[in-house]
Order: sequence, then structure tokens, then C-alpha cells
Amino acid sequence: MSAPVTYSRVGNIALITVDNAPVNALSLPVRAGLASAFTQLADDTDAQGAVLICAGRTFIAGADITEFDKPIQEPWLPEVLRLIEDSVKPVGAAILGTALGGGLETAMACHYRVALPSAQVGLPEVTLGLLPGATGTQRLPRLMGVKGALDAMISGKPINAKLAHQQGVIDELVEGDLQAGAIAFAQRLVAAGTPPRKVRDMPVDAANLPANFFADYRQAIARDIRGFFAPEQIIQCVEAAVSLPYAQAVAVERDLFMKCMTSTHSKAQRHLFFAEREAAKVADVPKDTVLREIKQVAVIGGGTMGGGIAMNFVNVGIPVLLKEINQVALDRGMAIIRGNYEGPVKKGKLSQAQMDKCMALITPTLDYQDISTADLVIEAVFETMSIKKEVFAKLDEVCKPGAILASNTSTLNVDEIAACTRRPEDVIGLHFFAPANVMSLLEIVRGAKTSKDVIATTMAMAKTIRKMGVLVRVCFGFVGNRMFFPYVREAQRMLLEGVPAERIDRVAFEWGMAMGPNAVSDLSGLDVLSKVNNEWKEKPSDPAYCRLIEILVGMGRHGQKTGAGIYRYEGRNAVPDPEVAALAKAEAVRLNVPQIEVSDEEIIERLLFSMINEGALILAEGIAQRASDIDVLFCHGYGMPRYRGGPMFYGDTVGLKTVVAAMEKYRVRYGDLYWKPAPLLTELAASGRRFGS
Repeated sequence: MSAPVTYSRVGNIALITVDNAPVNALSLPVRAGLASAFTQLADDTDAQGAVLICAGRTFIAGADITEFDKPIQEPWLPEVLRLIEDSVKPVGAAILGTALGGGLETAMACHYRVALPSAQVGLPEVTLGLLPGATGTQRLPRLMGVKGALDAMISGKPINAKLAHQQGVIDELVEGDLQAGAIAFAQRLVAAGTPPRKVRDMPVDAANLPANFFADYRQAIARDIRGFFAPEQIIQCVEAAVSLPYAQAVAVERDLFMKCMTSTHSKAQRHLFFAEREAAKVADVPKDTVLREIKQVAVIGGGTMGGGIAMNFVNVGIPVLLKEINQVALDRGMAIIRGNYEGPVKKGKLSQAQMDKCMALITPTLDYQDISTADLVIEAVFETMSIKKEVFAKLDEVCKPGAILASNTSTLNVDEIAACTRRPEDVIGLHFFAPANVMSLLEIVRGAKTSKDVIATTMAMAKTIRKMGVLVRVCFGFVGNRMFFPYVREAQRMLLEGVPAERIDRVAFEWGMAMGPNAVSDLSGLDVLSKVNNEWKEKPSDPAYCRLIEILVGMGRHGQKTGAGIYRYEGRNAVPDPEVAALAKAEAVRLNVPQIEVSDEEIIERLLFSMINEGALILAEGIAQRASDIDVLFCHGYGMPRYRGGPMFYGDTVGLKTVVAAMEKYRVRYGDLYWKPAPLLTELAASGRRFGS
């Protein structure tokens, strides 16, 4: 195996090349190789300058994340960067692809930076619950200013090389051959006698910062970073850069980095980083499975969901046939799609030309025969089995051989739907989440007879349309909604027990959920939840189960869309409604549900632990491939914060013995129907293991 870092010379310029495929990550061998190479540079009397460059398609794309939970091994990155910056010979970094995280920190330790115009740079550590811990929080403000550096580090978003050049991070853009351009740049420095320019010696330009800059900045981003630990630590590091000498500020950075590293937030976010990559792997589907071509898609049903689904495909250039039952419905569907595009156009996030291009890729039709050429057909009609069966029987007649037939069902049995066709191997569930053109999750439901190439094709297709695809098997509600039912069930039960809806939602929101369970129910539509419950053949025999939803739906209170549900609405603002509290109390009397005092801790335990227990049942039944898939699903589709890592990781975080003990506590109060611990949960807790194991 060749060395990950090599040293050579082109004339009087040393060429230090990192070659650590696939992304030149800063693993221990790379760090050791860099230390050795820059020591060699110091001793090489014939080298008057140096270029740090990478083989392959990218500059150093970041640290080796697998090392984060291991003891630090020398040389660690800050020491390597000090060695680079201490060079008395000018060193330039030559950037192609991406220079992210430790990669950009390495480039900033070099004295100069050149890049291809197509390159990107950034410090995305915040997405892993971390901060740039190898002097990044100190160097970036010196190069691009305090506000720009904060924005870059808090968002974690990459910056294209042209903008980075304008902002002072990149010194020169190289057209053509990067190595030749970088060497020529270094030779010009040497010829002019230009000394090394050390970023650490550059002052932080804080003269024009308003007196209350940091307080105002915190307030401005408070909503976006709600609950996350790392952003505040980044701000404190930049405050140190402004107010302290470089060495002292670096010490602050290292201390806060370790606090981030050991936090449950970072552990959760790193868990999701790996979980998202693992979710793409299907145990029984070979990597080399030949995929079916998807050059044209048909969507059956032009409502809000169908229109949103269509947008996902035309956004990436795949033409869509949109089928409806009559012209009025078709016109309404096209108007919904047009409206969805007009919003971003008005805000300047999308050009009119881009919108026109997308709209031109949608062909409206009333005729089933028009979809006979489609490679993928997605049914998005009402969530009623009889209607879906009727649609699939028709699709079986008109669709070409090899076409993938998909249902957007959120709960119904995909195998029963597939049985209406003569090609069940071509049938799969594609559960998009509303709004389908916005939400990142795609729950992919394999039927008992779904072929492996259909599974592989739809998993790849999810990536193409920029969705997080998670594969599950068939059961009522699949994984997402099946685990969401206990969450709503417990919120509903607590309403009967006298806990105000707004208090339940506040506690869930403060825990980190995007919305509380009652607000979510109103947003989803109480009529939709009622319909799902009525379709559930194995619904628990419990007269109190979601009883308040049924009463409210009977009163025409369907949620936000009717202006009243569990809350009443002033615009989109939810207002607690005493009438609902009175209804809940009256129904509690009828059902003999006692009024009890419930702590905030109990609210979280009942909402979350009930889900975790259901997840354990799902895993034991093989409905989900792995616990981490469930975590990915809930963080992408149900508003669970990434810093919790998903429900199963949260169970591991609080300890499965703790979860089981709480289950037993509520089992004494409520009986076995909902609170009997799942055998897998009990087994893992007893053996001291985790879902993650």
C-alpha cells in the first residue's frame, strides 16, 4: 500500500501530495505523513516554497469521523497545523473538490490558498454537534470577518470558491490545471521574496462591530438553532477571537470543542451521520443489482400530495404525467403546483425561467392510456383501500411491462394492493411525507413479493430526487405511523386526564420536537387521523383510544384547515380552547378516566417511551432493518431534533433499564394493553446492551 502523503519537488517548489481515497480524510496516517513531509520541507535546502495538494477528486474533505470516540493519537491535527504554519518557506494549499472541516483548517494553516473555481470550502462541524476544533474558529474570522465567519460556521454550509475568493479565504482562482497553477503561484511568491503570511498573526477586524453585535446575533439566530448545543459554543469561540490574544483564544476553542465532543448532542448527531449512510444498504439486495430506468414518471391524483410528488421529479429534470379524474380537479392540481413554485420565485429563491422549465415538464391528462409509457407510476389518491385497489387494477391493464407501480399509502397493506395486479413483484410503497415537495423523508415499503431490482431502483431514485429513503416492510402504519400512533394516543389520554393540550405541546416542544402532538394532529387533520383509526383492523379494544379526536371530528372540528380542532385558530396561531377542555372532562367522566397530576417528566416518558417500546416490537418483527433506520426516519419525517438522535438512540441515551422501569410503572397504572415492555427491550435492558448494538 502506497504512503498516504508523498513528498516530491518541481524545481524549487516542494509538492506535498495527500492520497487517501476516497476523500483524503485526515486519518492518523495522513496526519503523520503531513508532519513528516513538512519536517522534510524544513530540511530540504533546494526547496524554497511548497504546495500542498491532494490526489483524486477532492482536497481534504474533513476529519476521519470514526476516530472521534477514540483516544487522541499523536500527532493530532492542531500540532500538525502549527508545524505547517511555522514553516519559514511559503506554503500554498491547492484546493479542488471540497475543503471541509479539518480540510479547510489545514488550508488556512498554509500561508496562501489557491483553488479551482468549482471548488467549495466550509466548516460544517456544527452538523455533527461540534465546532471547528483545530483553530478554525480563530482563523476564519481573521480571513473573512466576524459576521461572515459566524454565518459560515453556524450554518455549516459550504461556500463556493468564487465567493470565498471575494471574501478573502482564497487568494487566487486557477483556471485549467490546478497543480501547474499552484506551482506557478508559489514560484511567483519565491521570486518576489514574499514571506509566509501566517493567518494567526492577522488581526480580527472588529472595529466596525456594533457594541451589542454578539447579543443581537444570538437573538437573530435563536429560532434556527433552538435546542442545539454547538452553535453557542461557536459564538463563544469567536468572541474569544475578538477579545483575547490568539493563543488564549485557541485554548478556549479546545476547551469548548471537548465539551461539544462529549455532549449527548454531538453523539446523537454523529450517530445520525452514520445512520443515514447505513440506511441506504439493504442486506438482501446486492450492490450490483441492475437498476430499472426511470425516464418518465406518472402520478395518479393531482391533489396537494400528488402535486408535491410530481414536483420532486420535475425539479431534477424527470418529466411527469399528472392524471386526474376530471378537468376541474386537473386544473386545480396544476394551480396548486404553480402556486408552490410562485412562492419561491417571489422570494428570489427560484428564477422564473426555472419555474417555467419545471412546469413545462408536467403533462396533465385525464386518460389512463397516456401513462402507458411511464417507467414509474405513483398512486396518490384517497387513503381508502377500495379506491387504491381500483386504481391498481387499472394500472395493471395500461402500464407497460417492467413499469414500477407504487402506492403513496401511509398505512395500508401494500401486499393487499399488489394482489390486485398480475405483477406483484413490480409493486412497492413510496410513502412521501406532506408537504411532499418539502419534506426530506421517503418511507419505501417493500411488499412480500417486491423484486430486488425494484427495491434497488426506488432506493436509488430517492437519492436522485434528494430524499432520505428508508426501507421498511409491511404492517399497518409501517414504521413511521405505527410508532406515531402511541405518541398521539398518550397525548389524547392525557387530555382526558385533565392535562391541558398547550402544556403537553409546550413540554414536547421544549424537549425538542418541531411541534407538540396536539398541534401536529391539528396540522395533519383530525379527520385524517380518524379515518386511519377506522381503517385499522387491529385497533386496540379501548373505548378511550383517541376518543376526543372522534368527538371533535363529529363536530366538524378537523384541525387547522377548518379553523378549529384540539385548538381553535386565529390564522395559523393555535389558541387553547376551553370548550375542548370541557369536552375532554365530560368524556373522562363517561369513560371513568380519573383526573391526575402529571409531571413534565411523565409527559416525556409517556410520549417517547411508548414510541421506543413500539420500535422494539417493530425491530423484533423485522419491519425495520435496524434501529438506526427508525432514528433516521423520525428525524427526517416527524420533527424529532437531530440532537436527540431519534427515538431508539434516545432510549439508549437515557438507558434501556430506565425505559423498562418507566414502562413497568405505567403498566401498574394502566395494565398490559399499552405498557407491557417489548421482549427485545426487556432483553437488551437486562443484558446491559443498547439498540445500537
